[in-house]
Amino acid sequence: MTKLDELVDSLLYEGYALFPYTPDTPKNATPTPFGIVYPPAYAAECEGAHDHARLECVADGGSAFTATLRWLDVEGRESRLQLGPVGWDERTTTTLTGARFTLRTDTGEGVVRCCVHNTHSVAAGLDRARALGRSLLSLHIVLRVEQGRFISPLEARRESVNTWPVLASDEDDTILGAAIILPDHPEVAPRSYGNLFDNTEIEEALVLHVHTLTDAERAAVSDPKVQAMLERTLALGPVEIAGLHSGLHSALREVAAPAAVPASGLGEVDNNPGEDRATVDGVTFLKGGKLLLKPGTDRSVHDRMLDGRRATLERIYVDYDGRVHLAVTVDDDPGQPLMRETGRYLFFFADEVQPL
Repeated sequence: MTKLDELVDSLLYEGYALFPYTPDTPKNATPTPFGIVYPPAYAAECEGAHDHARLECVADGGSAFTATLRWLDVEGRESRLQLGPVGWDERTTTTLTGARFTLRTDTGEGVVRCCVHNTHSVAAGLDRARALGRSLLSLHIVLRVEQGRFISPLEARRESVNTWPVLASDEDDTILGAAIILPDHPEVAPRSYGNLFDNTEIEEALVLHVHTLTDAERAAVSDPKVQAMLERTLALGPVEIAGLHSGLHSALREVAAPAAVPASGLGEVDNNPGEDRATVDGVTFLKGGKLLLKPGTDRSVHDRMLDGRRATLERIYVDYDGRVHLAVTVDDDPGQPLMRETGRYLFFFADEVQPL
């Protein structure tokens, strides 16, 4: 599988199911992907909805163009269609039940267009759940050129609709029309352990959330795709989870022998254990010391929940301006060992804590 295939596979199921992944959760009652092409009657009544998608981009040279379209139906079944090849000033159209697909080129403008129209005839006043049953969900377009290259759509802006085109290959001979905003040359993060259906979220946070699911919540999941994701994610241990944590990997050495550390893990990231001590306004803080959290009760709900709790000072960091940041775990939190092992801390300033 190529990097582009892996990326599109992940994007295609973005929003397919959301934490806690159970079907009775309101946000999972209907699919929530991006890139939806609705029936015309529904789109006309719903602001922000589209009954078509159009990708326009500029090519420099090229002898032939092809477009591969991928989308899901409301049951999560994937469809795939290829258009072309076509040369300059040529057009090809394919019609399926409820949809029309067109690829055409214009040598005068150097423009390549790929359009998808929903042609389902539905009654006015259709609700969203029924409209989704006649829609193309999570539509993605991959456009390729032979013997030429594309100009970055982020530079040569054209009027694309309901899709976000970006360069998607090292040779700039491929455009990806994505359902979410991406930069040129996007790729799946090398440390990712696989699709979680909510990949615009922080993967480490989602993995930890999955590990908090109850047995009843796991048993309620019946979708095979979601079940496979849960099994894969629940198999991850502290070493793998710590490998997702933004470069703060010193905790990993405390929970795994060197032989257990994967070759792609610690060696590629700078260890950042912070300082052993820091003095602020005459008060000295020691790594490993005990603190009373005093953020006050006049701010956020989270601050009010933590006020008066005892904590352990796990790390001390000093920023470029010399300000001291105290990273702690809460002593009566049942998840304290996991937070410590995976390097997930709560941060406070010196005036928000009291040494014990």
